[in-house]
Amino acid sequence: MSSSFDDRVLALAGIAQALQQVRRIAETGHSDSAVVRTAMDSVMRIDAPSPAAVYGDSHQLEPGLRLLRDYFGNQGKDALLPRLALSVMQLERRFVRERATVDKVQAGIERAAAQARELGDPAHPEILGAMGGLYADTISQLKPRIMVQGNPHYLGQAGVVAEIRALLLAAVRSAVLWRQLGGSYWDFLFSRKAMLEAISRRLRGGG
Repeated sequence: MSSSFDDRVLALAGIAQALQQVRRIAETGHSDSAVVRTAMDSVMRIDAPSPAAVYGDSHQLEPGLRLLRDYFGNQGKDALLPRLALSVMQLERRFVRERATVDKVQAGIERAAAQARELGDPAHPEILGAMGGLYADTISQLKPRIMVQGNPHYLGQAGVVAEIRALLLAAVRSAVLWRQLGGSYWDFLFSRKAMLEAISRRLRGGG
């Protein structure tokens, strides 16, 4: 039996998956290209017919769903990841109230989507650069500003910084979707069992 949580956990998985890549890139300078591609696709699918379609399909979110299962089961391995997620959710609240910023982001995404169609790759370095620049010029100017910790060697490289910012944009997009689906902080306090059940259904291919 499905519930409203079945869709909400997809959006949360989108946040977790994007931010895990942020942490990975900041520490190692490398990312999982398939996960980054899913994240960039999710930003560009503004008018997707369902939450699953935002990410292509729910199978694309299995890494994020497994992450959620670990954290809801108190087995998360990276203490910084949930803090980063909370910062993104706080930033999303500020972002959606700034109409001019929302309009600027939407226009920038439309330009990047057109460019991605020409290049045939939503995770092309040029697209990541455009998305990262868009985030830096808009959402990054809002408070609370998200501070990413990692290896200074990699955080000093322009390409790494651009990819991190592009993934933060994707995380904010998923946070917007989560709110649109009725998600709230109360879910984490009072609905952990329902969330875990929804995550399990999605990982089994149900929902």
